[in-house]
Amino acid sequence: MTAHPSPAPAPSPEPTVRARAGLAYGLLGLPLAFVALPLYVHLPHHYASTYGMPLATLGALLLLARLFDALTDPWLGRLSDGLFARSHRWVLWVGAASAGVLVLGMAALFFPPASVRPHLNTWVLIGLLITYTAFSQLAIAHQSWAARLGGPPVWRAQIVAWREGAALVGVVLASVLPTWLGWPAWVAVFALLLGLAWVVWWWAPAPIRPTDSAVATTHWATSLLHPWRQPPFRRLLGVFVLSGLASAMPATLVLFFIQDRLGAPDWEPLFLATYFVAAAASMPLWLGRVRHWGLARTWLAGMLLACVTFIWAATLGSGDVWGFWVVCALSGLALGTDLALPSALLAGLIARQGDQGQREGAYFGWWNLATKLNLALAAGLSLPLLGWLGYVPGSQADEGLRALTWAYAVVPCLIKLAAAGLLYLVFVRGNTSLEGAHAPTLEATKENP
Repeated sequence: MTAHPSPAPAPSPEPTVRARAGLAYGLLGLPLAFVALPLYVHLPHHYASTYGMPLATLGALLLLARLFDALTDPWLGRLSDGLFARSHRWVLWVGAASAGVLVLGMAALFFPPASVRPHLNTWVLIGLLITYTAFSQLAIAHQSWAARLGGPPVWRAQIVAWREGAALVGVVLASVLPTWLGWPAWVAVFALLLGLAWVVWWWAPAPIRPTDSAVATTHWATSLLHPWRQPPFRRLLGVFVLSGLASAMPATLVLFFIQDRLGAPDWEPLFLATYFVAAAASMPLWLGRVRHWGLARTWLAGMLLACVTFIWAATLGSGDVWGFWVVCALSGLALGTDLALPSALLAGLIARQGDQGQREGAYFGWWNLATKLNLALAAGLSLPLLGWLGYVPGSQADEGLRALTWAYAVVPCLIKLAAAGLLYLVFVRGNTSLEGAHAPTLEATKENP
């Protein structure tokens, strides 16, 4: 009787993030995004219209505060690493303190007492510095938590997608609730959402414990600069900065494009809602592609889709509202990869460099600094470029509208192509792979308080 070899066991499927774990971790992304839009967008208009603060003064205060916000992120990342080295419970309790400061800061900024009105400039600057710091500390700790969970590429993308999906819901809510409820009720809703998210965070999968306490005893300057000594990090950050700049420029100019190029200001709510809803809806689609293509190739596909969309947008003119609606849907679809995949790639890089459970905060501190400088750079490049090329808001001069189209669609397309090329050369065709590096599975390391 001939013995037949037993069939090889079927490969076990990659672990997936269960809804409870994803929600417990990701829900904090909702109130953080909920507060980011008013903090960065509504607040300047509020002070100019309600308190009559001169635009020049307001611009100078915002510039100082935002530079401080960006430059302190690496230090806050170092602080986050120190808290994780003690225990993830330290992260939760310090996060609670930051959440309290954040709520008080927003209330103080939107409702300054009458006694400080003669010193409103000082009040605004100090309030912004404190509020930005609390917001950034909480955001960096939350990002670092996900990177410390380990897991294969699909797991990393899924856990980040829960956070970014919740953030998209927060952005949509923040865009409509101030008008519906008013700012006093908005602050109350924000406080409730933030408190709920912090409580739920306790039930998130616990991060992997550090293997040693080397970070806690390393000189602060060494820890702060450690990510820059890693060539893969520098390359990935280069891709991230180029891709982010290509996305931030159209975001800066979209209202100008809708009003002057399309002549459709009444369509703004539909366009913006379509963009964010498409981004949220695209998450499951892109996560499915990660299983077959990997993180880098899936991100590359999103970049190429964005480039095609930019080219289409460049052909639109006055009255092309339905064409631009499709542009919003496709660019929102492409945005899904920008939200979910770069952070997952960074988590893989951290594991590959042997820094998982040790230095996530340092990496994400520099990562967030790049994100914020991208937003500043987008405004600093696109607006002067438009003025130099002859565009004046509200004008219908052909020369100005051509300049607007170039700055809104053509230049971002070229920058996005450069990002796609660098991603392909280094992480797809090149030897720098971040796909297979991961720490032990969560089931083996899970430790809830």
